[in-house]
Amino acid sequence: MIPPAFEYTRPADVGEAVRALADAGEEAKVLAGGQSLLPLLRLRLAFPELVVDVGRIPELRGIREDGDTLAIGALTTHHDVLHDPLVRRHAGLLAAATATVADPAVRHRGTLGGSLAHADPAGDLPAVALALDAELVVAGPGGRRTIPAREFFVDYLQSALAPDELLVEVRIPKTDGWGFRYEKFQRVAQSWAVVGVAALVRRTDGGIAEARIGLTNMGSTPLRAAAAERALSGADGPQAVARAAEAAAEGTRPAQDLSGSPEYREHLARVLTRRAVLTAAGMG
Repeated sequence: MIPPAFEYTRPADVGEAVRALADAGEEAKVLAGGQSLLPLLRLRLAFPELVVDVGRIPELRGIREDGDTLAIGALTTHHDVLHDPLVRRHAGLLAAATATVADPAVRHRGTLGGSLAHADPAGDLPAVALALDAELVVAGPGGRRTIPAREFFVDYLQSALAPDELLVEVRIPKTDGWGFRYEKFQRVAQSWAVVGVAALVRRTDGGIAEARIGLTNMGSTPLRAAAAERALSGADGPQAVARAAEAAAEGTRPAQDLSGSPEYREHLARVLTRRAVLTAAGMG
């Protein structure tokens, strides 16, 4: 399909991009890698008056260490995240989940920031950001502010970003020594997850001291499986993990669609949580 007509601007820096967004208000859309916005435009599901192309702002790219945190520019591509040695060493869950995103062509164009700002609960990386306790740095007319991932995802395709704000950086605490696993069930290769589970596990004295579980496509936003996380504390073997995983779907509201019923998704959440935690904990 032919997209609707719109104005186009390509700012040279973050300040210019924020000014363009502020001038256009809610009638503007940000173009990063284009893997989320362009399909919406082609299908006429989005009607912006202005498209702000931030794809050539150099300060939005790159990965660096900042003490106990990795700072990842919002325009850093999935390919670069996947292959970066700092991410592999200090945030292995992010690398593992990124490897499952779509296909190589999309990973070379799509960006971490774009995926998070799109706020699709069926996307792989929002649930991973939740499990990692990530923070998202946004720039607006009043300066920069930091939003915890748990507060960033508001509703289906809606985030805490104001219309005049731009996501500039994703900050991820290092998880050295934690086990991790991303389990994803999909109908066909390269498609959206029917359900996904991002698991982080810290072990001590032969058992699980702490677990974090992020759920993909189990509601209108990505979710943490809080009941399962509590039940996993102190789990010391596969049977204990299996019992705790039965709580994975508590508090979720999965959708009914062609990929499955809510009950089916709840079943998948329990099964995938058990698999992910067992692998992350080295018990599988």
